[in-house]
Amino acid sequence: MEREDIANRFAAFLNEYYKNELIKAISEKKDSLAIDFSLLEKFDVELADYLLEKPDEAIPIAEETAQQLDLIEERKIRLRFFNLPKDREIRIRNIRAEHIGKMLVVEGIVKRASEIRPEVSEAIFECPGCGNRISVIQTERAITMPVKCEVCNTKKGFRLVDQKLYDARWIVIEEPYEVVTGERPSEIMVYLKEDLTSPKMQNKTDPGNRIKIVGILKQLQRRVKGSRSRQMEIYIEANYIEGIEVEWEEIEISDEDRKKIIELSKDPKLYEKLIASISPSIYGAEEIKEAILLQLFGGETHILPDGSRIRGEIHILLVGDPASGKSRLMQQVVRLLPRAKYVSGRGVTGVGLTAAVTRDEEFLGGWVLEAGAVVMANKSVLAIDEFSKVSKQDQVALQESMSLGTISIAKASIVATLPAQTSILAGCNPKLGRFDPYIPIREQVDISDVLLSRFDLKFALRDIPNPKIDEKMSDYILKVRHFKPELAKPVLEPEFLRKYIAYARANVHPKLTEEAGKILKEFYLEMREKSGEEAPIAITLRQYEALIRLAEASAKVRLSQKVEVEDALRAIRLMSASLRQFGFEPTTGQIDIDRAEGQRMTAAQRSKVRIVRDVITQLEAIYGKDIPQEEVIKKCREAGVDDAEDILRKMSQEGFIYSPKPGFISRV
Repeated sequence: MEREDIANRFAAFLNEYYKNELIKAISEKKDSLAIDFSLLEKFDVELADYLLEKPDEAIPIAEETAQQLDLIEERKIRLRFFNLPKDREIRIRNIRAEHIGKMLVVEGIVKRASEIRPEVSEAIFECPGCGNRISVIQTERAITMPVKCEVCNTKKGFRLVDQKLYDARWIVIEEPYEVVTGERPSEIMVYLKEDLTSPKMQNKTDPGNRIKIVGILKQLQRRVKGSRSRQMEIYIEANYIEGIEVEWEEIEISDEDRKKIIELSKDPKLYEKLIASISPSIYGAEEIKEAILLQLFGGETHILPDGSRIRGEIHILLVGDPASGKSRLMQQVVRLLPRAKYVSGRGVTGVGLTAAVTRDEEFLGGWVLEAGAVVMANKSVLAIDEFSKVSKQDQVALQESMSLGTISIAKASIVATLPAQTSILAGCNPKLGRFDPYIPIREQVDISDVLLSRFDLKFALRDIPNPKIDEKMSDYILKVRHFKPELAKPVLEPEFLRKYIAYARANVHPKLTEEAGKILKEFYLEMREKSGEEAPIAITLRQYEALIRLAEASAKVRLSQKVEVEDALRAIRLMSASLRQFGFEPTTGQIDIDRAEGQRMTAAQRSKVRIVRDVITQLEAIYGKDIPQEEVIKKCREAGVDDAEDILRKMSQEGFIYSPKPGFISRV
């Protein structure tokens, strides 16, 4: 196609479809205009194909044509194309040499990004011989000099006298989580310039965002120790960027939506409708769904006068028997919130859950900070399946995020604190296959006791044979999957529920009333009264703070600016259910918070250890330093301690006793 023919065709297209939008963009001094490619394809298939195959030639002609159509003002405006055909959407790992120079669409998560820096778009040189000014458009990484002066044929000594600049940025995107199954995520560099680096676009292209990029695949010569390599580096020069994930601030709530939201908040069956909208394809589990509902809304963050931050994020742990539906529940929950992420065990991104520092001198300039999944899900929810399989190093790093809402990193030349105000919804299977309420949680899941204590609520999804429940569940599965699929339809559409949550988070900041505070205080004190020297500790201040968070979230659900008595009672009910499942000590029949938080020794065990120690002290007076182990076990059984051998083994591992010779023990 000839240049003039291309220009005429673009002029006809813009006149028919975008004349008014172009005039509006010029009058509002916008830098770009978004063009729907499907309209161009409908108007002129040959021109559309030419644009896809030779975008470097077609786009400049189209932009010049657009500039000539404007009769009001001489202003350069960029044309950004979107809605390309499906066959142009290519996985990053499938990009090949045949795609170089063509327009394509890739989708991915921003893994790392450089700072926005000015680059030279056009350099103006002065000829040393005749003073002629020569303009050179810059397309390479290094400044390109003029070949010669067209007036006097001078070939060297040109002096740079002026330059035109634009803002530019390099980012690296990698394949999304769900695309990569058992494979290393592929990645590619993307070059952004001009209006694609505006403050609004910068937020969209910061690490952690999931974006779709329309761009031209280009090549760049690699340099190996100063020489040119045969291998080329490929990158995408972005033409259009679309944010796939909607930010909280970008959720548009119309006046009609606001009216529906306020009307729903006054519905007496508000909670039933909201709970029924969370994963309706999973039968039952209402208590767990109610807790997750409160997590989606979140409590209030409190900054104390001394600068201390009390988190508002609610963390929940689900320990489930196989086939109890927790993975499906977690996957569906993350679809309700912007920025929410789902990861599984060791299948996390290359930087893990927290953050990492990598070196990239050629493109990004030195050491670069990469955000992990927790940072990516800031102000949202991160669902971590197979939580017990997360590496110990990442589990330790999660402690800071779950308590303080930050991730601190000090590596290479980078010392940074990243925001990670992320609610954690974790799930795992018990090590023994099925959950056993008679065994402390620490012995059932491979999670540190410090991290276990960070979870506000813990629930067990148990698969217990029950003829009535089994019949109801099997009937429900048949109806949902085969006979009545409409039963799996949520009461409230996910889009509306997302708007409801966004409205509550932005506009509702409930304060605790004295009546609600009194009920929470009475519950806390009543549980503490049951604790004593011999009795287990039933509740700590950590659970008390969790109660307040849950009550605040309950008030947000109702769009109430006050935490009322009903919110306090709901928080107490959920906390009691959690403590009953994980803190019940079968030997004493009481709640033991050490058991629920996975501490090494519960109150009942500490009581037994004291008995064993007393027995060792008594026998030491009879036998001296070396005491027969069989005699210790015999005396302990007489005192009611049946598992004396296990306790002696633990005491030996922890350095309280040792074995000087076979069959004997001594105190350290």
